[in-house]
Amino acid sequence: MKELGTFGQSIWLDYIRRDLIANGGLRRLIEEDGLRGMTSNPSIFEKAIAESHIYDQDIREMALKTKDVKAIYETLSQCDVQNAADEFRSVYEKTDGKDGYVSLEVNPHLAHDTKGTIEEARRLWIALNRPNVFIKVPATSDGLPAIQQLICEGINVNVTLLFGLPRYRQVAEAYIAGLEARAVQGKPVKHIASVASFFLSRIDTLVDHLVEKFFDSGGKKTEIARKVRGQVAISSAKAAYQIYKEIFGSDRFRKLAAQGARVQRLLWASTSAKNPDYSDVKYIEPLIGPDTVSTVPFETIDAYRDHGDPESRLEQDVKQANWIMARLPELGISIDKVTWQLEDEGVKKFDEPFDKLMETLIKKSSE
Repeated sequence: MKELGTFGQSIWLDYIRRDLIANGGLRRLIEEDGLRGMTSNPSIFEKAIAESHIYDQDIREMALKTKDVKAIYETLSQCDVQNAADEFRSVYEKTDGKDGYVSLEVNPHLAHDTKGTIEEARRLWIALNRPNVFIKVPATSDGLPAIQQLICEGINVNVTLLFGLPRYRQVAEAYIAGLEARAVQGKPVKHIASVASFFLSRIDTLVDHLVEKFFDSGGKKTEIARKVRGQVAISSAKAAYQIYKEIFGSDRFRKLAAQGARVQRLLWASTSAKNPDYSDVKYIEPLIGPDTVSTVPFETIDAYRDHGDPESRLEQDVKQANWIMARLPELGISIDKVTWQLEDEGVKKFDEPFDKLMETLIKKSSE
């Protein structure tokens, strides 16, 4: 795990729970495995609260004070994020603000509400009161202007639910435009951080279903389908990295970099293989490269400790990746339509655990 860092990739944990922080487990991961950050989302908090009793007393006490369930959730989640950020503060300082971040997401029901997203992100940023936190904002069309505004205001943003390459260009544009607007105001851009979080395994889950119907048809399409299966997410990520190099190597960004601006790193999310036929480190090994982040659940950390093979591979087989992406139309697949569908489904997949979490808090409040 530590060796991964020598190739420029940071590993962040896709998990948060109070006892991991309180019992020293998080500190051990930082010191022994070189863990450099942590992310959270409504689904993670829903499991943490529903599947344990460690929050029960606090929930009951807040319920007795007539706090509503959203206020209870915010109190619990913000406390966990603050405590985790404090654990990572040494990493943040040691890396001069490159790593050591913990993320908290705006209410997923605001995914199509620009104004609401900006207002909630501001409120969460002030409440957390830590330099090494990210506010997660979805990469929807309504999220883009929110990202630009928040960056302009000096708020760190983790851009989440990112699937498509055209959308990625828009995300990078929003980040840079936000920095430029801030610089025009004479404000510093040096300590502002952002990551663009590409969701990987969900792409293959959907595309594999579309290509597998060609397996028995015979001919060229069968040959293409077999080569494409399970390779689109990685190929898309490799293409995204080439776009990243183009954008952040441009003269436009160099002007900001001269003022201390940081690149918006690519972050690989949804890295646990959904298909049991695939390797459990499938979405880690091919995407190791400079200035990238990989968020992983505990299972993937354990797997990588056991049989990971760290090597910088992100810029290997780029021609093959481009070939795979170019073959999709021959199978009648529009990758843009696929990623639009995944974005819509992704918003719903975050709404549902958030609503389930509210139901869990209602139930626990009355126990």
